[in-house]
Amino acid sequence: MNHGNKVNHLGRTSSHRKAMLSNMAGSLIIHKKITTTVAKAKELRKFVEPLITKAKDNTTHSRRMVFSALKHKEPVKELFGEVAAKVADRPGGYTRILRTGNRLGDNAELCIMELVDFNETYTTGKKAPAKTRRKRAAGTGAKKSVEKPAKEAKTEEVVAAPAHEDEVKPVHEEAAPEVPQTEQPEEGTPDIEGKTESAEEAI
Repeated sequence: MNHGNKVNHLGRTSSHRKAMLSNMAGSLIIHKKITTTVAKAKELRKFVEPLITKAKDNTTHSRRMVFSALKHKEPVKELFGEVAAKVADRPGGYTRILRTGNRLGDNAELCIMELVDFNETYTTGKKAPAKTRRKRAAGTGAKKSVEKPAKEAKTEEVVAAPAHEDEVKPVHEEAAPEVPQTEQPEEGTPDIEGKTESAEEAI
């Protein structure tokens, strides 16, 4: 059973595995992005992230420790120069694994491993939500401020409406009495005639 075995040997001897991870770490530091399998990328993350943390402290001791792991001057120079300046404010999590599918030959799961701060697409995407959140917070206030003038405009319209109604009411009031006056006499005349006829018949 494989209980308690937290190290993935990757089917290699200890010396072969250390040499492979050292080369992969150097390639990642120089090119900022490599394509590999997910299993190797997970082991490489454990290997390279402590080195990046050491690079934040630019001392002779830390340079010697990193050089003993990478074995080459170029990645050490790049790590303590450009990379350390980029990741100075980041408290860990310097790498990102993006899965890209399976390999045709052995169906191994492939991925792209990259340094987080050197991907402009993802870094701009991360900064944008923070700005949009601020805009949303400001936007809600802006909406409220926009709604208030709208309500004021409605109240102004309501205040202005009675003036128009007052102007229109006299016209309707004048027209209203004319119609009943013309209708009342017409209705009243037959009643009066009927009454006169009934009076004559009574006589």
